[in-house]
Amino acid sequence: MPINRRLFGAGLLAFGLSACSRSLPTRLSSASPDELPPDLLPASNRDYDAWVEAFRSRAEAAGITRQTLNTAFRGAGFLPGVVTRDQNQTEFRRSLEDYLSIAASDERVEKGRAAFARHRRTLEAIEADTGVDAKIVTAIWGLESYYGERQGLIPVISATSTLAFEGRRGRYFERELIAALRIVQNGDIPASRMTGSWAGAMGHTQCMPTVFQEYAVDFTGDGRRDIWSEDPSDALATTANYLRRHGWTRGLPWGRELLSGSASGTVLQPQAGGPRFDVTSNFRVIKRYNPSDAYALGVGHLADRIGGAGPLRSPFPPDENGLSRADRIALQQRLTARGFDTQGSDGVIGRNTEAAIRAYEQSRGLPVTGTPSRALLQSLG
Repeated sequence: MPINRRLFGAGLLAFGLSACSRSLPTRLSSASPDELPPDLLPASNRDYDAWVEAFRSRAEAAGITRQTLNTAFRGAGFLPGVVTRDQNQTEFRRSLEDYLSIAASDERVEKGRAAFARHRRTLEAIEADTGVDAKIVTAIWGLESYYGERQGLIPVISATSTLAFEGRRGRYFERELIAALRIVQNGDIPASRMTGSWAGAMGHTQCMPTVFQEYAVDFTGDGRRDIWSEDPSDALATTANYLRRHGWTRGLPWGRELLSGSASGTVLQPQAGGPRFDVTSNFRVIKRYNPSDAYALGVGHLADRIGGAGPLRSPFPPDENGLSRADRIALQQRLTARGFDTQGSDGVIGRNTEAAIRAYEQSRGLPVTGTPSRALLQSLG
């Protein structure tokens, strides 16, 4: 069964608003405003300006000082690209096989093992304190921001105020805006450094401001809960705290691929004919972080791979075009070898592969479909 989700930023895949969300694929530490596209820079909008003036009184009534408001909104503004992204979240379909190919790609696993080794002492201390598996925390970090490399560059005050003003989910985003202002007022981070995704998700593990307020941890003991720092300790501890407070059971695995025998928990088979999984209550806790079965399976499987496990052992069925993952990889490799670059050979058919197929078909005088097929694979030799 294909998995229907919404495109949310440009990270891995996307699942709409939850505790944490996808962010833009640009490294925070080397970022400057010039690296944002023009539609994500403040634009003149009198209606937005009037909304901000009216909002100030509501914020002050909620305990936000005038000084905080003046500081936070200095340089902030209406971001037209945020509205565009919110209104045009594209529906798409991905099989679980495709999702896991991305979530636990060789590169993501390799980077995860390196990140786990680099921060092992911190992760093990967090696990000892919270009971949450350090590899699960690392896997969430890997899916949310590619181990800190893709935290997002968009000013959170501008993003949340734009969405609150726009009104489609105005009440929700006004709450997030007030929470963001409280974070600034508390001294955790200056407004100028508070950046994230277009929807306001922040830091290494992409927490919304209200989630930060409730669950953020000052693990380093420096007096600030800094989930944006080059040092990910506070962010990783925050994620573990979130899972712990949502019912994580110490020592219980998330689940396992069900190869034989009876299940001890709940059995899932998200893709017909594909692997089955025996999942526990901790799997459901992961879903409190993001409510998708695919996401939770991605976290669990990536955590296992970071810990040294191999790929899933059960095969997936051929796709709707009759191609196995090995066939799709071969197709991508052959197209690229002929000069029609698919930008990688991971077996996931996306826009780059479809464009390469169309270019190849056009060069051969074939009907231009952009659709992979066994006949196409055979024609490539």
